[in-house]
Amino acid sequence: MRILPVLALLSVIGSQAQTPDNLVVEGVPAISAELRADVSRYMEFRAASFDSWHPVRREMLISTRFADTPQLHLVKMPGGARKQLTFLPEPVRGGQFQPVKGEYVVFAQDTGGGEFFQLYRYDLNDGKITLLTDGKSRNTGGVFSRSGKWLAYSSTKRNGKDTDIYIMDPIQPQKVRLLLEVSTPGWAVADWAHDESKLLVAEYISINETYLHVVDTKTGKKELITPKGDEKIAYSDAKFTADDKMFYLLTDKGSEFQRLVRYDPLTKFESVLTSDIPWDVDEMAVSPNGEWIAIVINEDGAGTLRVLESKSGKERRSPKLPLGTIGNLHFHENNRDLAFNLSSAKSPADVYSLDVKSGKVERWTESETGGLNTDNFVEPEMIKVNGFDGTPISGFIYRPDTGKFPGRRPVIINIHGGPEGQSRPGFQSRNNYFLNELGIAILYPNVRGSSGYGKTFLTRDNGFKREDSVRDIGAILKWIHRDQLLDSDRIAVVGGSYGGYMVLASMIHYSEIRCGIDVVGISNFLTFLKNTQDYRRDLRRVEYGDERDEKMREFLEKISPTTNADKIKKPLFVVQGKNDPRVPLSESEQMVKDIRDRGGKVWYLMAKDEGHGFGKKKNADYQFLASILFFKENLLN
Repeated sequence: MRILPVLALLSVIGSQAQTPDNLVVEGVPAISAELRADVSRYMEFRAASFDSWHPVRREMLISTRFADTPQLHLVKMPGGARKQLTFLPEPVRGGQFQPVKGEYVVFAQDTGGGEFFQLYRYDLNDGKITLLTDGKSRNTGGVFSRSGKWLAYSSTKRNGKDTDIYIMDPIQPQKVRLLLEVSTPGWAVADWAHDESKLLVAEYISINETYLHVVDTKTGKKELITPKGDEKIAYSDAKFTADDKMFYLLTDKGSEFQRLVRYDPLTKFESVLTSDIPWDVDEMAVSPNGEWIAIVINEDGAGTLRVLESKSGKERRSPKLPLGTIGNLHFHENNRDLAFNLSSAKSPADVYSLDVKSGKVERWTESETGGLNTDNFVEPEMIKVNGFDGTPISGFIYRPDTGKFPGRRPVIINIHGGPEGQSRPGFQSRNNYFLNELGIAILYPNVRGSSGYGKTFLTRDNGFKREDSVRDIGAILKWIHRDQLLDSDRIAVVGGSYGGYMVLASMIHYSEIRCGIDVVGISNFLTFLKNTQDYRRDLRRVEYGDERDEKMREFLEKISPTTNADKIKKPLFVVQGKNDPRVPLSESEQMVKDIRDRGGKVWYLMAKDEGHGFGKKKNADYQFLASILFFKENLLN
């Protein structure tokens, strides 16, 4: 018997590694050890997300990944070490210190990507974790009262569909109380009054229509404070003022864009504090004493941070930050430290703080980048295109280095989901491998229906206008044909969720597309609406159309990719999570079957322990490696 040297033996084992048991893989070639080694640096990027300030100390809770899934970590100073608190097999979805003393943390977690989130208490003195909810229903949006005694949250506990409002003492979770029973699935807690006598609650109908209610925390009696009328109005990020007499709101009432408003419910008077800003105000945070308001402005996709004096609305000196995306604003109890996340083309998402009085910016985390020098990563270029009917649309393109990759380059069109999402400039993470090593350009379009460009633009793909957004991809293809640095004979499309539908629809309508990757995409609107989770169905009908209407049903059937599967002639890669509550497994299975039945070529990857996209590193690594093989075979050749 010949005995191989250890290194040679490991090489043989690596090159012949079996597919993990949690993955179903069909049509994907074996992934070699050589490819894994070549790509490995690009699979070691990390990111960090702010979760909560400690109420007493200048310390923060963050989420980041050091093994397979994101977990909670404590950071005690800017640039300080990240002390891991939770060591769980499933991703931890954020956490909040208990206000006032910060003796424990409440966090959320689901199983296998199913999004039936449970709330847990993590005790800081001994690390013990206690389940607070029933272990079965979907529980979201926990908000602590100012005293830290009570936690208000939404739950489908009663009937599995409607998001009733509950109040709980996390120290005695068995004493949970149903405060407000509702008959629709879009309810969430926005804020507590300072005296804890009232809750501000949002009723979400669609991205264009929201209503705000005040609920008495003793009786459960609710009062509508944003009257319903002919105009559909969106409200978000609602907060009580420091005296509980008024509210700060983000709303598009009387405007194309979301503006910061101070609203008096007695007089119905609205004072607009950002009337001079012709973009959406994406997010808001109010300091505990009510002195400061921080906002993030979505300026053509890029994020800008501003701080206002609440009384006058006068802007303080705004910090100079890199071009990218900003979010997750939270003030410390000291009323001057503002935490936020920042992601740019040259840096993954990390946590920063701004001293609103001095203007000093400090970086609390510096996430690892696999040893790569991110200073060499490419910045995005904004493009402006006329849609199929002349409607202006835009996007961002990342181009490979022309010195290293001369001539016309192949293109990946990466289409966002939502459909009310928005592609924005930020860190490309693993996708930098396509740019830096394979010389593939990546284009992120914002077709009609994307958020960030006004409420009229947002609704221009609703209902019977669904395929207008697909026609905008046709305009993007024409733009690629005109660009001297891009190869219009080598174009691929990629997208997830609704973006997955857009991939399928684009391949049906545009034969020039070489190949596509559909990640958890909708393949038939009728089966999607039938099989998506109960708590989502009515919310999605508002966007896609109500299939119970005969004409709409006929239209949705007509435009569904499964109806037109015979028109997909180019190679397709379908990726799905078995436990997806949004776009069920059956959507991918039927698409794969329909194409194969017609002799088409489909690769298929399904993870048994994932939901709406892959959240575990080992699964995401395999998906990425398989995607590289797919593009090498079908786009680069």
